[in-house]
Amino acid sequence: MLLTVLFLIAGIVLLYLGGEALVKGASSLALRLGLTPLAVGLTVVAFGTSVPELVVCVQAAMSGYDDVALGNVVGSNIANVGLILGLTALISPVLSQSRLLKIDIPLMLIAELVAMAFLWDRQVDRYEGLMLVVGLLAYTWFNFRQAKLEKQAMVQDYSDMAGEMVPGRWWLDLVFIAGGIGALVAGGNLFVEGAIQLARLFGVSESLIALSVVALGTSLPELAASVVAAWRGKGDLAIGNVVGSNIFNVLSVLGITAIIRPVTAIGVGTIDLGVMFLSSFLVFPFLATNKGITRFEGAVLLLVYLGYIGWIAYADLS
Repeated sequence: MLLTVLFLIAGIVLLYLGGEALVKGASSLALRLGLTPLAVGLTVVAFGTSVPELVVCVQAAMSGYDDVALGNVVGSNIANVGLILGLTALISPVLSQSRLLKIDIPLMLIAELVAMAFLWDRQVDRYEGLMLVVGLLAYTWFNFRQAKLEKQAMVQDYSDMAGEMVPGRWWLDLVFIAGGIGALVAGGNLFVEGAIQLARLFGVSESLIALSVVALGTSLPELAASVVAAWRGKGDLAIGNVVGSNIFNVLSVLGITAIIRPVTAIGVGTIDLGVMFLSSFLVFPFLATNKGITRFEGAVLLLVYLGYIGWIAYADLS
């Protein structure tokens, strides 16, 4: 039991540190090679935030644990909205920008509906994975185009995501990149192995562990950042982070994983996918009526998440 917990904790730490190092090194190298901060913020950094989830999903799928791969994507999207956004709104009511309501949230819902359609036959094959990645590239291009049309303050926000170059020569960037990749691979291996051991230890399905423990583990960095932002009165940052993360989880993580190895849904079913879409859809009327998420609405989102976790645990154990 202790070894299993240590595997999970070590895996989460390595995934976080590896992701940070990879993004820092890749962003610095891109800036050194002449890319604009805006381009780096919208590409390298945006992709990099989904790397831990991607590593876990790819390693799980390649090891034959399809439910861990798919459950991580579905569970992370549910946790992002229900747990992270709900808890953030409880701490401090969240305001929203009009772009989220008009563009990003509809795109998130469309991406999730497409994934649900692909899973109608219980599998996302390589061709469907490629279609998701094409959608990701189109979304990135659209973001880049929109950012250039936005107010200067918005452009500056995107540019700030890129950070600064690593002091020193270019080879230090490569050290960060190589170290980040190494930590991600090691962390992914430990985390997946710990999750499988946990499922076997308690005699529960891999899908239950993936939808709850694995999804929560890969969402911890976003949870910590959102809670801190809420305490500082900047809870509005959480909505953009959650919506962007959910879009990238479907288009990038699920898409790339399916290209490498087709993903079959075994324990992840219609109800799980339905809760993913429903929790995401709830954000739309909340923002449309109040131009933000109130504490009451945050409590509703959190209750949806807790109710879902309780239900899948009961269904699996009964």
